[in-house]
Amino acid sequence: MAEVLVFVDHVDGAVRKPTLELLTLARRIGEPVAVALGAGAENTAAALAEHGAVKVLTHDASEYADYLVVPKVDALQAAVESVSPAAVLVPSSAEGKEIAARLALRIGSGIITDAVDIEAGDEGPVATQSVFAASFTTKSRVSKGTPVITVKPNSAAVEAAPAAGAVEALAVTFSAQATGTKVTGRTPRESTGRPELTEAAIVVSGGRGVNGAENFALIESLADSLGAAVGASRAAVDAGWYPHTNQVGQTGKSVSPQLYIANGISGAIQHRAGMQTSKTIVAVNKDAEAPIFDLVDYGVVGDLFDVVPQLTDEINTRKG
Repeated sequence: MAEVLVFVDHVDGAVRKPTLELLTLARRIGEPVAVALGAGAENTAAALAEHGAVKVLTHDASEYADYLVVPKVDALQAAVESVSPAAVLVPSSAEGKEIAARLALRIGSGIITDAVDIEAGDEGPVATQSVFAASFTTKSRVSKGTPVITVKPNSAAVEAAPAAGAVEALAVTFSAQATGTKVTGRTPRESTGRPELTEAAIVVSGGRGVNGAENFALIESLADSLGAAVGASRAAVDAGWYPHTNQVGQTGKSVSPQLYIANGISGAIQHRAGMQTSKTIVAVNKDAEAPIFDLVDYGVVGDLFDVVPQLTDEINTRKG
């Protein structure tokens, strides 16, 4: 069976959930070979093997932390040349998509971004995408070279599938461009204790109907009762009620959780583009004609200031 390269997103050896989802998808089309780079790369092997990686290629160098993107592209190119894979799968983050695009250009291949599913095809992997603000679903395959595919978080379940996970050193020669853009400083993001927005299984969002930054405490309380991430519409962010880092939509982040709860959000097309692939959508809005109700699985016509506190209390009561 052909091998499939999976680019590992990790923090000092702790593998992030989207990578484990990629391993599930990779097993559908071949044998997963993980590529882990940077500090702690060798520490990823146990988690990767548990989820199906037959081999883990590792390489550590200061360039991965000191410079942007290109050193990782150099390493992935080296892995492609070493393995000759059936496909390369990369998490669909901002960095991931830049790495994938540069890699595809380097190796003369086609690229598919923001896939939500992958299956085996007679002529290579077939990727499913949600396009045009999630109005259409398409199936595509790369017709030239080794397919490079970025996959959105929450597109597949994390499934244990123990494999060998043999660790091998990857030989990497950095290009002249690798040191072109240097990282001069880092500021750690303040932790809220909540899941990362793009990776969360549940997202609770607030919009214009929240009517003020102080009222986002209602949204946060509901999110915390569910162990969810907090999102916001563009209207709420533009009004200064919540940080832009939490904006969901075409000009913010795309999410695809198992459950999305929209509170006081009308359902403008640019917001729908960022959340329409959610598995189950619930909306609370006092306007029965709001466009969001055309999209939802469950809708509550009511004032969020009445509905959300009751919902939060009921969840907390059921939790014991």
